[in-house]
Amino acid sequence: MTQTRRDLLKTAAAAAATSALGTNRLLSGAEPKTLLILGGTRFLGPEVVEAAKKSCWKISLFNRGKSHPDWFPELEHLQGDRNGDLKSLEGRTWDAVVDTSGYFPKQVAASASLLSKAKQYVFISSISVFSDLSKPGVDENGPVGELKDPNADKITEGNYGPLKAACERAAEAAMPGRVTNIRPGLIVGPNDLTDRFTYWPVRVAKGGEVLAPNKPSDFLQFIDVRDLGNWIVKCLDAKTVGVFNATGNPLPVGTLLDTCKATSASNATFTWADAAFLEAQKVAAWSDLPCWLPPTGDEAHGNEVSNAKAAGKGLTFRPLKDTCKDTLAWWKTLPAERQAKLKSGLTAEREAAVLAAWHEAQAKKAPKAG
Repeated sequence: MTQTRRDLLKTAAAAAATSALGTNRLLSGAEPKTLLILGGTRFLGPEVVEAAKKSCWKISLFNRGKSHPDWFPELEHLQGDRNGDLKSLEGRTWDAVVDTSGYFPKQVAASASLLSKAKQYVFISSISVFSDLSKPGVDENGPVGELKDPNADKITEGNYGPLKAACERAAEAAMPGRVTNIRPGLIVGPNDLTDRFTYWPVRVAKGGEVLAPNKPSDFLQFIDVRDLGNWIVKCLDAKTVGVFNATGNPLPVGTLLDTCKATSASNATFTWADAAFLEAQKVAAWSDLPCWLPPTGDEAHGNEVSNAKAAGKGLTFRPLKDTCKDTLAWWKTLPAERQAKLKSGLTAEREAAVLAAWHEAQAKKAPKAG
């Protein structure tokens, strides 16, 4: 294509502007802002990396080198282990640290203390820290769980939340006033290895009769991993500190299933079995029917946590249809053996058995003719 005089002038002007910008940076002695990510190569980590690259952070990754060691070859990779081997971090400083891999307070205390010259430490916690979710709208001031065993070195169903709460305190103790404790809800989207959300787009896309939990109006709450990654970097750019519930807006489970159906154009139909029946059938909330929580008990409103504080600091959410569509598209790229068995949700055989039991129970309840 032949360039016009106007095109040439535009190109020259752009080059001059770029040159001037580079010269100004050299004259001012400005150095690139530096970021260390503890983790960085699994699910959330890569999304933080991509967002930080776009925001011109100079990034280093610290991990064991076991998960995707070939990812991000252009970045500095520092190998070590959170459980005692931090030698590759000694004597180094970064402007900010994002900790995606801390699960025990002693891990977080060690890394935050070693890296205490940083201006900001972002710790990825969890809304599982809350000890009482029996009422809707719990905000950052809600009570958190306490560890029964402060020296716990294994994660159990009962201590995950209290461990995360203890990690938050450890970070703040090491770097008072410079910590951003981010509490995500369920993180979903492409590359999720747990299949907790993925179950629904995949199952609905297969079509047929789908077992659905309780009522279409029951709330779910989750956040797309890409939205979370983007917001973490917003917090870095703005030096936002404090405690934040970083999860999505509550939405009806019926909306999720309808969106999965629309985006996959399947012929799925939904059979809503009440919570009491599901419990009697030993169908577990959250694992057998992912994302959903029963409407009674200490976690009845665990999918209605307040995210107002984070939203006020710029947390935004992409359309649900994009998360459903992109998750299903990613799933279809996986090897056949991986697609053969979801890690969460009911198997086809178990779902069919529960549906048969539901229809049998409903038939018994139906009034007899005559």
